[in-house]
Amino acid sequence: MQELVLIQPSGTLGKESGREAAQADATREFEARLAECGPLAYRVARGVLRNSADAEDVAQEALLRAYRSFDRLRDRDRFRAWLVRISFRLALDRLRSAKRREVRDVLWSQPAQRPPAATAEDLAASSEFQAHLDRALEELPEKLRLVLLLAAMEGHTIDEIAALLAIPSGTVKSRIFVARKQLAEKLRCHVNLTKTR
Repeated sequence: MQELVLIQPSGTLGKESGREAAQADATREFEARLAECGPLAYRVARGVLRNSADAEDVAQEALLRAYRSFDRLRDRDRFRAWLVRISFRLALDRLRSAKRREVRDVLWSQPAQRPPAATAEDLAASSEFQAHLDRALEELPEKLRLVLLLAAMEGHTIDEIAALLAIPSGTVKSRIFVARKQLAEKLRCHVNLTKTR
């Protein structure tokens, strides 16, 4: 198999080799500065997190970010302070994230946060109430039941119901008011019966 060779136009060859040389110089400079103050990233992270494993992760992330952004650092003599800032901010982010996760886990693990399990009595009362509600809705006059169902169950606005039924908005409002009042009276009897048991 023959090897492919990319031949660049002679005009761009100088530009590319110039960029590559500048990149190589930047890489060498980064490595020199890193050898001088690389362990500092770990020490800063360890001071914030108090955990060696997390501090190592944060230090690695800080060094990676510093490497990616090194060419944008204007004053290379400030590399040490810049690396400290990156490490410190990443460590704080990790710490905050861990605290939020811990609070969330604690809150959800507490029994008070979970809804209480429904008892057989609760289920019976619920199904009994649903039966009374259905019966009370059936007893309402059709024109009242219709506007109540459209508003409460279907979520339509007063104006939408008025347009659907071709009646004025004021009529819809008064029918909903009367329907709710009658329904409340019918259900009040059931609630009073349940309380006396």
